[in-house]
Amino acid sequence: MKMSRLFVQTLREFPSDAEVISHKLLVRAGYIRKLAQGVYNYMPLMWRVLKKVENIVREEMDAAGAQEMLMPFVQPEELWQESGRWNVYGKELMRLKDRHGRGMCLGPTHEEVITSVAREGIKSYKQLPVNLYQIQSKFRDEVRPRYGLLRGREFIMKDAYSFDSSQEGLEKSYADMAKAYYKIFERCGLETKAVQSDSGAIGGAVSHEYMVLIDDTENNAGENDVFFCKNKNCGYAANANHAVSVLEPVEVDGTKYFSEFKKVDTPNTTTIEELAEFLKIPQTIILKSMIYVADNKIVMALIRADKTFEETKVMNAVGANEIRSAAPSELEAIFGASKGFVGPKDIEQVKIPEDYEGDKITVVADLTAKEMKNFVIGANETDKHFVGVNLSDFAQPIFADIRLVEKGEKCPDCGEPLYVTKGIEVGNIFQLGTKYSKAMNAVYLDENGKTQPFIMGCYGIGISRTAAAAVERHHDEHGIKWPVSIAPYHVDIVPVNIQDELQMKVANELYEKLSNAGVEVVLDDRDERAGVKFKDSELIGFPYRITVGKTINDGLVEFKVRETGESETLKPEEAFEKVTEILKPYIK
Repeated sequence: MKMSRLFVQTLREFPSDAEVISHKLLVRAGYIRKLAQGVYNYMPLMWRVLKKVENIVREEMDAAGAQEMLMPFVQPEELWQESGRWNVYGKELMRLKDRHGRGMCLGPTHEEVITSVAREGIKSYKQLPVNLYQIQSKFRDEVRPRYGLLRGREFIMKDAYSFDSSQEGLEKSYADMAKAYYKIFERCGLETKAVQSDSGAIGGAVSHEYMVLIDDTENNAGENDVFFCKNKNCGYAANANHAVSVLEPVEVDGTKYFSEFKKVDTPNTTTIEELAEFLKIPQTIILKSMIYVADNKIVMALIRADKTFEETKVMNAVGANEIRSAAPSELEAIFGASKGFVGPKDIEQVKIPEDYEGDKITVVADLTAKEMKNFVIGANETDKHFVGVNLSDFAQPIFADIRLVEKGEKCPDCGEPLYVTKGIEVGNIFQLGTKYSKAMNAVYLDENGKTQPFIMGCYGIGISRTAAAAVERHHDEHGIKWPVSIAPYHVDIVPVNIQDELQMKVANELYEKLSNAGVEVVLDDRDERAGVKFKDSELIGFPYRITVGKTINDGLVEFKVRETGESETLKPEEAFEKVTEILKPYIK
């Protein structure tokens, strides 16, 4: 490809709306252009990257025994009604009606569609196991799309679905996909860690996310906290919404501070720190209350006050699909008390306003509350608290792990300290079980002629997210440093002065020879200053650059590696041989 013909426009400045480095660089280097909020045009350079990621995914999925197909992007409401997700998925599901008034949606995922495919096409246990996958555009109407391709509304995804006749079969399919995922991301130049995770709206009892771990720096886009153990014999790793830990023993019995249950004045103690200081007690004998609105129902969450709530865990504990913290005005309207003074005592008498669903407050308590005695809670009256409280003094809550793990707490598997870093999710795998097959009556005949529901697994990879994650991991102050396997082109040939006949002659000869050898090469034949060409080459991120400048008068060119910055002078034929040898695994 001649640079003068390549449809690309690089920018001098980063886009004003970009927050993270992958978004900044992909726009500035001409890979993507915004069409609408969270929706991007993939320009020719980006499309080449995405197709390479797709091909790596395709090759490894095929090698693992999966079969590719393609499902419709637009899906009928009836299937989602069958699964029970039409009314609970949330506003991320883009709903619409066709000209006949039939409900449709833009596919955010394809569990319903693939289950209907299996229901119609798999009749006997003799046809199992089956693993079907597609590479398809998806749409999720994110409330706050951000980070460019890392959290857009429209994105490209590979999703695969396995169908087995037993739990053992599912576990084998799950293990096969896990192995394939490591190969895929390794080939894409990404080191990933499989971490235990929350299944979310997809469902299932077991799930793992494949995270690209990055440094928690200002320019990087780590979306999730990942807790992990450095013990090589352990390997524990989990997303924050799924992580657990072992806590050190602390003082949780307040008997020496409070001999009886009573209400006390606690003026202006709106924070845990202020309350502990006022009462001269440790935070560990305060039971903290937090009010959430989950699926428009009021939820009170309780936790030992030295710990923090993890909202996804709270949401899962009460079986909700969406959750948010209640506003101060809502606390006043519901409890008649301001923030910091709400508690679980006598809340069954609280009247729920008509704006909310349900007539009772659901109370969920973290496991840290179980051992507490003679503790402190809010009295549902501003500037008042109850002291000397025990669990028997109020209605029994739902007990669940709703605590956010903290760095340094002990690993649940080996007892070593846990570390935390930021991670970007690029893939996930779920053991769905019979969640969809039972709901949609997707069954087969077993060896005894009886109908059984399929046991399913689900396996996703974000194609566009993987490309963006590669930029997050491989860049410097000058631009992108693409891994060779997914770079749009492998080599950039830069003649310093296109008016110099010898420079252009050698550059064109190298370009023709490398092209004929199967190397993906760009010749920068633009009538631009050398500095402009070099800056564009580094910004775009070509893995290798051959510069044909004044040294060609001595029969030499410069060969430079983008990843390391190393360079050397070689004869043109030596540069050709070096490039073809390095790129041998990528030449077709």
